[in-house]
Amino acid sequence: MLDRRTMMKGAGATLGIAMSARSYARVMGANDRLRVAVIGVNGRGQAHMSAFSKLPNVEVAEFVDVDSQVLAKRAAEFAAKGHAQPKTERDYRRMLGRKDIDIVTVATPDHSHAKLAIDAMDAGRHVYIEKPIGIAPAEGEALIATQQRTGRTLQVGNQQRSSRETQQLAVLVKAGELGDVFEAQTWYANHRESIGRGQETAPPAHLDWDLWQGPRPRGPYRSNLVHYNWHWFWKYGTGEICNNAMHELDVARWLMGLTYPHTVSARGSRQFFRGDDWEMYDTLALDLAYDDGRMIRWDGNSCNGMLRYGRGRGVLLLGTKGSAIVDRNGFELFDLEGKQLRQVAAPASSETTGTVGEGALDILHAGNFVDVIRGRASALASPIREGHISTTLCHLGNIAYRTKSTLAVDPATGKPSGPEAMKLWSVDYEPGWELKA
Repeated sequence: MLDRRTMMKGAGATLGIAMSARSYARVMGANDRLRVAVIGVNGRGQAHMSAFSKLPNVEVAEFVDVDSQVLAKRAAEFAAKGHAQPKTERDYRRMLGRKDIDIVTVATPDHSHAKLAIDAMDAGRHVYIEKPIGIAPAEGEALIATQQRTGRTLQVGNQQRSSRETQQLAVLVKAGELGDVFEAQTWYANHRESIGRGQETAPPAHLDWDLWQGPRPRGPYRSNLVHYNWHWFWKYGTGEICNNAMHELDVARWLMGLTYPHTVSARGSRQFFRGDDWEMYDTLALDLAYDDGRMIRWDGNSCNGMLRYGRGRGVLLLGTKGSAIVDRNGFELFDLEGKQLRQVAAPASSETTGTVGEGALDILHAGNFVDVIRGRASALASPIREGHISTTLCHLGNIAYRTKSTLAVDPATGKPSGPEAMKLWSVDYEPGWELKA
């Protein structure tokens, strides 16, 4: 694997959990079969169950979901593929109260990611957490503190960090193949439809609405919120930037050796279906300005699916000797005249703009996580400190958009100056559901 400690030298990154022989011997399941529980099985959780079920000596043993219909459907589908029938549970706390699970994966809506991961680590479980790691930057800080306190292995679901092709490109960039990389242009394009106008109504009997809300202050059920449209409501979601830009921003700053910028600006608008309930932008341009004139840009188009360079998402690196385009399925190198010099394709493809996002990278990323748990690898591909930085970049974009301001950012901490911006650094919680750092 690529030595990211060297790649990120000077960036303050902690990129793995070193395990002594004594600590390794104490790890649950280190020498035995690892048993996995997947929390949230309607969307991205399907990719989790598929990836972990393909790893040797790993059993996907339990599904957890607050919707009993979804839970029964996914369990039946999983068993029909030849797997052992998984146990099912609606309340994740009951699963954590038992001792038969080694690994918990979190694929629930954004607002509950941090709470579930923290509770799982406190219960002695290793955790694979989907991006974004939380609904506000303070939740990332709490996750770092909990991981340090418990010593559990915590992998963030930025699966392109496990791409062999992206790792190869990282080596080439570090060796100076592109010269000085001064700019990264990143993008995401989709063709989302209107979410319509919902109504406040009683939740369906098969959905535990209280558990679905989890750590967020209680409110009424809305007919067009569950299971996907919560992404576009500020109370529960984080917008397209945390939903998708995090992947490309993470790759761009990793390849450029960057952490936090000194300035963040965002220009967003709602261009499509303006009469529906979607609360956020559907079109956004984000600029992250670093020292020496270096820049990372993200252009997000949720409802206009125009491809760039034949891709719905990707990263273009501009350097003083050449350029590179990289996505989940490989990369291309170009000279300064735009002539292609090299193309490297992944041997197996990964989905790019679908809502499940399943692909070969999930297996590699889950495998890296399991290898670290078992002591066969020393470094996680995407540890929590790295995931926190990339998530915070996305939150800063949302904060700039919501405060209608250009943010001055502390490059050491990522925190913006100004009281209005800092009000969005954290969120309120339902009493009894506060995060324990």
